[in-house]
Amino acid sequence: MFKIVLLRHGESEWNQQNLFTGWVDVPLSENGIYEAQNAGITLNVNNFQFDIAYTSLLKRAIQTMWYTLEALDQLWIPWEKSWRLNERHYGALQGLNKKKMAEKHGDDQVHEWRRSWKTRPPLLEKGNPMSPENHRRYQNIAKNELPLGESLEDTFVRVLPYWHNVIAPTIKEGKRILISGHGNSLRALIKYLDNIMDEDISNLEIPTGKPLVYELDEELKPIKHYYL
Repeated sequence: MFKIVLLRHGESEWNQQNLFTGWVDVPLSENGIYEAQNAGITLNVNNFQFDIAYTSLLKRAIQTMWYTLEALDQLWIPWEKSWRLNERHYGALQGLNKKKMAEKHGDDQVHEWRRSWKTRPPLLEKGNPMSPENHRRYQNIAKNELPLGESLEDTFVRVLPYWHNVIAPTIKEGKRILISGHGNSLRALIKYLDNIMDEDISNLEIPTGKPLVYELDEELKPIKHYYL
C-alpha cells in the first residue's frame, strides 16, 4: 500500500477578497499562512514523513509547501515545481469579484464557469499583460500549450501527464510524497483517482489547508481517502 497527501494551498489574499485568481500570482493571507502551518502541525502529530514534494509555479502553493514542511521540520527534502500543477486558468475573469459577476451574469452562469466540466471562462485576448506568454516563469513552455482560459476538462488534460510521467513512477519507487496544489488542479487529480463522472465533479469541494490522505494499492488505485 502507498500513501500520499494532497494539500490545497491556504487561503490567499484574493480568496479573502472573493476574486477569481487563476494564474495570477497572489500570496497567502495571514489566515492562509496559519492554515499551512497548522497543516504541517497536523501531519507531524500523525507522524507523516515525506521524501519529495510537488507544487505549482504559483506562490500561494509554494508558500503553503514551505510553511507546511517547516512545521514538519522537513524543509530539507527535495521539491519539484511544475506549471502543470497550476490552478485552472480563469481567463478574462481573473481579478474580478465573484459576487459582482453573479449580480451581472447570474448565479447559474458563475457556478458554471467555476464548477462545470466543459465550460471555459471568457478567454484573455492575446497580448493581454496577464497572458502566461508574457511571464518569464513560462518561457520554456511551448506557447501553444499556454492557456488563455481553461475549463476543468482542460485542467485535467494538463495535470494528468505530470501524474503519469512524474508523480506515479515516484510513488511506485516507494517515495512518500506531498502535493501542494490548487482547488482545480487537485479536483482534476481526484476526478482521475476516484473515477468521478463528468456530471458529478461540480459537487466536489476541497477545503484550504486540510491534508487529504489517499491510500493506494499497487496499481495506484484508491483503497480509501480521508482528511486529517
